[in-house]
Amino acid sequence: MSAPIISFKDFSFQYHSQSEPTLRHINLDIYPGEKVLIAGPSGCGKSTLGRCLNGLIPQSFPGKLTGSVTVAGTEMRASSIFDRSLAVGTVLQDPDSQFVGLTVAEDVAFSLENDQQPQAAMKAATAKWARTLDLTELLSHRPQELSGGQKQRVAMAGVLIDNSKILLFDEPLASLDPASGKASMALVEQLTRSDNLTVIIIEHRIEDVLQQPIDRLVVMQDGQIVANDRPETILRQSLLAQLGLREPLYLSALKFAGVPLDSCRHLDRLPELTVPNLTAQLQRWTNGVQLKQPVRHDEALLTIEHLQFGYDPDRPIINDLSVTLNRGEMISLVGQNGTGKSTLNNLITGFLTPQAGTMRFNGHPLAGQSVKERADQIGYILQDPNQMLSKTMIFDEVAAGLVLRGVDEVTIEQRVNRVLKVCGLYEFRHWPTAALSFGQKKRVTIAAILVMQPAMLILDEPTAGQDLKHYTEMMRFLTQLNREQQITIMLITHDMHLMLEYTDRTIVLGNGGILMDAAPADVLTNATIIEQASLAKTSLYQLAEAHHIDPTEFVAKFVQTDREARKCNTNS
Repeated sequence: MSAPIISFKDFSFQYHSQSEPTLRHINLDIYPGEKVLIAGPSGCGKSTLGRCLNGLIPQSFPGKLTGSVTVAGTEMRASSIFDRSLAVGTVLQDPDSQFVGLTVAEDVAFSLENDQQPQAAMKAATAKWARTLDLTELLSHRPQELSGGQKQRVAMAGVLIDNSKILLFDEPLASLDPASGKASMALVEQLTRSDNLTVIIIEHRIEDVLQQPIDRLVVMQDGQIVANDRPETILRQSLLAQLGLREPLYLSALKFAGVPLDSCRHLDRLPELTVPNLTAQLQRWTNGVQLKQPVRHDEALLTIEHLQFGYDPDRPIINDLSVTLNRGEMISLVGQNGTGKSTLNNLITGFLTPQAGTMRFNGHPLAGQSVKERADQIGYILQDPNQMLSKTMIFDEVAAGLVLRGVDEVTIEQRVNRVLKVCGLYEFRHWPTAALSFGQKKRVTIAAILVMQPAMLILDEPTAGQDLKHYTEMMRFLTQLNREQQITIMLITHDMHLMLEYTDRTIVLGNGGILMDAAPADVLTNATIIEQASLAKTSLYQLAEAHHIDPTEFVAKFVQTDREARKCNTNS
C-alpha cells in the first residue's frame, strides 16, 4: 500500500479563544486517490480539521497544538498557507466568497497570473479546465451572474488549475438545488477517478453525497473520530442516527418496513441494494399504513395577484404570479437556483417594489408599508447570516429588535433566553458573533426573528449548515409555533428532506410563475416537475419505483409514519 498523502498522528488543537481543545487525539490516514466524507454534528471539529488541511491552522487561526499533521509529505508547522494551497485546493461553502476576477476566465486564471505565468500558459490552462468543467461558454461572464452549480464549478477550476492533488470541499451542497448538487457529486467522482485526486468532503447531507461512491466515511463527535470505516459498515450499525445525524431516507424506510439491516448488501448504494424478499416486505408495510386526511387551512393571510418584477423590466423574473398563503400553513418554496425564490420574498417584505400586481396581508394592502412595518408582521431570515448580524455579542443581536421597540428588560431577558435555548445557543449567549461557525450564525439570525413573534415567517435555506440535532430542535420549535399560534411559515429550500418531513404544501417556482402547488409527496413524484424545477428524485421514490410500488403513495405513507415516530420520540 502507498504511503498516506494526509496523516494526523495523535493531533490535538485548541484555539487561543477557547478553554477546551476543539480537536482531541486525532489519528487519521488518507491515501492518494481516496474519496472521504467527513460528517458530524455542528461543533464536532470537522471544519477545524479542514482548516488544518488547508493551512489556515495555525497561520490564520493560532492556537495550541500537539501531535503532527503531514500533508503531501510536509509537516503543517513547516508550510505556509501559500505552500499548502498548492497541495490542497479548497472549495468553500459559499463560492462567492472566493471570487476575485471580473470574469470567469480571470477568476480561473488568477493564481497563475499571481505567479506571473506567461499569458499563453494561462490561456491554455484556463481553456483545459473550462472544457473539463463545462465552463467554456461562460468564460466571458461575471461569476456573480451564474447559477449556484456554475459558481461551484468556477471555484473548482480556480483551485484545480494549480494542479492540486488534494481537493477539500466544505459543505459543497449547502447552496445548491438538488439537481445541481447531484451533478456536482457526479463531477467530483469523475475528477477523482480521471485525475487521481484525493477528495475530502465535509457535508451534513450524507444521502446526497452517497449518490456517488465514497471510499470511507469518517464520523466526528466532540472533537474526536468515533467512526472511520466503509459507509456500508457504518450505515448497517445505525451509528448516524445514534449520533444525531440524518441517515439516508431509504434506510429509515427499510427500518419502518421491519427489514433487518444485517440482511442487506450494498447498503450504501441504493441502485445496487440487494435484500432477500424486499419487494414483499415493502408492499406489506405500505398496505398496512392508512393515510389520514390532511388538515385544511382556509383563512387567507397573504394574497398575491398578477405580480410582476424584473431587475430589467423587459426581462421579468416574476411574471403574472398569483398565489394565496393561508394562516397556519407550513409551506416549502422550491425551484432551481436563479428562478426567483429570494426575489419573490424580497417583494413580499418590501426590499423590492413590483412593477405590477397587488399584495394583501391580513386583508390590508402591503403597498405603501415600509420594510419596518412589514417586519412587524413578516419575519424574513436571509440565506447568508452575515448580512443580518449587526451586534458584537450574541445576546445583544437576538435582543436588538425588542430593544428598538422599547420592550422592558425583564421581558427581553425571558424571551431571548427562551429562544436561545430552543436554537441551541444558550451556552454561547455571551460569545461574540464573530467566533461562531456559519451554522451557528444562522441560528442566531433565526433566533433574532423568532423573538419578535411575527404572524408569518419566511426562512431562506434554514437548514444550510445545520446538523440533525439543531435542525430538529429548530424545526420542532417552528412546528410548535405553526400549530399552536397558527403562524404561517414558508421555507425557501433545496433540502428535499425538509420539504417532506415538515411542510404540508409545496409551491414550485419556475419560468416566472408557479409550476406546481401541491403536497410535497405529489411534487417529488412528478417526473416532469422534477426536471423542470431542477429537483431530484428522493431515495424513497427510487426505492418504491424499483419494487413496483406507487411512489406517491409510498412517499406519503413514509412521511406520515416518520412524523408520528418523531412525535412519539418528542413526547417520550
